[in-house]
Amino acid sequence: MRRVVFNQKGGVGKSTITVNLAAVAAAQGRRVLIIDLDPQGNSSHYLLGSAANQIEPHLGDFFDQVLNFSLYAKGSAQFIHPTPFKNLFIMPSHPCIAEQQTKLEARYKIYKLRETLAELAGQYDEVYIDTPPALNFFTLSALIAASGCLIPFDCDTFSRDALLGLIARVEEIRQDHNSELRVEGIIVNQYQPRASLPQRLVQDLIEQGLPVLQSKLSSSVKIRESHDQAMPLIALDAKHKLTQEFCQLYAELSPVAISQH
Repeated sequence: MRRVVFNQKGGVGKSTITVNLAAVAAAQGRRVLIIDLDPQGNSSHYLLGSAANQIEPHLGDFFDQVLNFSLYAKGSAQFIHPTPFKNLFIMPSHPCIAEQQTKLEARYKIYKLRETLAELAGQYDEVYIDTPPALNFFTLSALIAASGCLIPFDCDTFSRDALLGLIARVEEIRQDHNSELRVEGIIVNQYQPRASLPQRLVQDLIEQGLPVLQSKLSSSVKIRESHDQAMPLIALDAKHKLTQEFCQLYAELSPVAISQH
């Protein structure tokens, strides 16, 4: 399974959802790879802490190799690093990939990530791709390479208004570039069940026929502690309510993987 977590709006929890779903999968015995396509590198720092700043080779080195032919090119697997968590691996980001974007677009390297995942086929049970909050080269590369798209929704009116356009764009990419791609679902994040606005916004999405997932992620200060300690929730506090919500979300998305475990 190759999943991309995407929303053009920032601050909706893309990196948090990417890392915690991947960590739940890894904790259940799946061999999991995260690819951090966001120049901010939030997923990389979440999993590696301060070591993310020094780790090499990184995604910038990977794209540099894509742009500059070499007889002694590294294999894709050499850009992947273990994390402190069993079964969980990452291809870490680097701020320099923001500067590489224009060259990659000009050279039409939009399919390179899909080729890379094809090269790695069979080595990982699941791949999660974190993306920047923009529909740019990196996000398009991810959508072309993925089979499933997860869209975080943070119970905000502006987010709701943008969702239809976002889903339409994913459908366009499916038709033009990647027939395997489908929207697996909208993940309701930072949900406050006792507040009327989140309830109404989510109900509006359901009434519009949008694929809202049943499992919702609560708003919790525990996630800040998780970020600060560079530990996914399943490793930090497996019994916490939000950890269990991530487990329920993963089970909803991956019933086959759960039944095989």
